[in-house]
Amino acid sequence: MWFTCKKEILQEGINIASRAASNKTTYPILEGILIRAIDGKVILTATDLDFGIETNIDAQVTEPGTIVINSKLFQDLIRKLPNEDITLRVSDRNVNISCKNSEFNIVGTSPEDFPSLPLINENTMYELSEDILKNMIKQTIFAVAQDETRPIFTGILFEVKESMLSFVALDGYRLSIKKERLDGASDINAVIPGKALSEISKILDIKGEKVKITFTPNHILFNLEGTKVISRLLEGDFINYRQIIPDEYSLKVNVDRGELLHSIERASLLSREGKTNLIRFDIKDNSIIITSNSQLGNVCEKVDVETQGDDIKIAFNAKYFLDALRIIEADNIILELSTSVSPCIVKKCDNEDEDFIYLVLPVRDASIK
Repeated sequence: MWFTCKKEILQEGINIASRAASNKTTYPILEGILIRAIDGKVILTATDLDFGIETNIDAQVTEPGTIVINSKLFQDLIRKLPNEDITLRVSDRNVNISCKNSEFNIVGTSPEDFPSLPLINENTMYELSEDILKNMIKQTIFAVAQDETRPIFTGILFEVKESMLSFVALDGYRLSIKKERLDGASDINAVIPGKALSEISKILDIKGEKVKITFTPNHILFNLEGTKVISRLLEGDFINYRQIIPDEYSLKVNVDRGELLHSIERASLLSREGKTNLIRFDIKDNSIIITSNSQLGNVCEKVDVETQGDDIKIAFNAKYFLDALRIIEADNIILELSTSVSPCIVKKCDNEDEDFIYLVLPVRDASIK
């Protein structure tokens, strides 16, 4: 194998593919990137058996061939080279990498044992622009469960129903839903690992290029321009999340998102020090009084709001509230509450389509009667 490629192009390709390489494995070849040089391009592939990425880069191919190189070593090496053309030559398993006045000789691995990515027939596809997909991931990924107690909650539900695409994530303490109209799309219900979507989000651009999405019973394929990302789907049934969302409320609050965000951030400084992360809301007389206490002291913040309904005292984990306030795209938001032990719904103000809904459970607090 022998090819020459611009450094920035090769480095970008390695950065994309390496996201699927395994870091901790008893199967060392999974720590590598499969490099194939053919017909004026180089194909870089990495996989951890559950998640795989294949990306193409332009190159001047003098001699086709295939080799596997350790992902971290390859990435570190190329990053340190000058911004000049890079030439890679392979003889048996010996890899020679040269760039300007630098030359490296490293040992590669035979590609024979490198696992192939699943072959997926791209017949039935969904199409989303990169910026929309990236935003849908951003507005739900933070609510994915971090522990494996219930594996299905470590993923995001991809649901199409009546031409409406919903991304749904929950971890037992909060629920996040982001919706986007997808006219003419077939109904589907599948759960994609959060780790896979997190990595995909990092390689998505915001230029609005289309991403083609294909499902099989066990896998999902994201086809970007020049890059394919394949992930195994999570097994099992996702919870009926619609049953969790309350139909009624006794208090509706209209509040400036930024003002509420900054007030909770300040109040949480003491709640974090107290290791409880607990903040209390006292909602009455068109205001929210936010308080927090710890051994270091106490804090009180007042936020002016518009209220309709009963007065309520309620406590929350500050982090769970802040996570939503930081990603919701609205100047004003609506809070819907019923009791001190019932979920709080967070929505955009004047949002008829309800394209974003966030539910957060309160913390039971003995001081609230």
